[in-house]
Amino acid sequence: MTSIFKRRSVRRYTDQKIEKEKIESMLRAAMQAPSACNQQPWEFIVVEDKQTVEQLSKFSPYARMLLEAPLAIIILEKTTDLIAPAFTQQDLGACTQNLLLQAVEEKLGAVWLGVSKGDDREKFIVDMFNIPTELRPFGVISVGYPMDADANSFVDRYDEKRVHYGSF
Repeated sequence: MTSIFKRRSVRRYTDQKIEKEKIESMLRAAMQAPSACNQQPWEFIVVEDKQTVEQLSKFSPYARMLLEAPLAIIILEKTTDLIAPAFTQQDLGACTQNLLLQAVEEKLGAVWLGVSKGDDREKFIVDMFNIPTELRPFGVISVGYPMDADANSFVDRYDEKRVHYGSF
């Protein structure tokens, strides 16, 4: 599985539109993530309209790459009818990582933009997309064809000093 080693946060994109098949492939990968008691606490908003993606870039000072992105995917956390509500953050982290890895498989670049519970970023997204109260923004994924052909390339991050066998 080379995509796990090649994935990087890609922030510069061409203006090429993302094909529907690739969008669906990323969403399918996201929904294959493990979740506590198989609760699958996710929903998604796919944003392809250029003006809407540009407006979304205002949700955070760190979201400027959305100005160039042809696609944004908002990952939403379900907050009701959950079997194991204490584990939704872990479930959504796995869901997001699956989506990012599939983006690499599709020769796309992507970056995960976090949204914290109860902050101005969350309110901005909720208001902008009229999100119902039983859902909460978890993250925004900026997606596009990388401007740099080597954007998703291997960088060895292994650090043996961070590995402890048996005990600390």
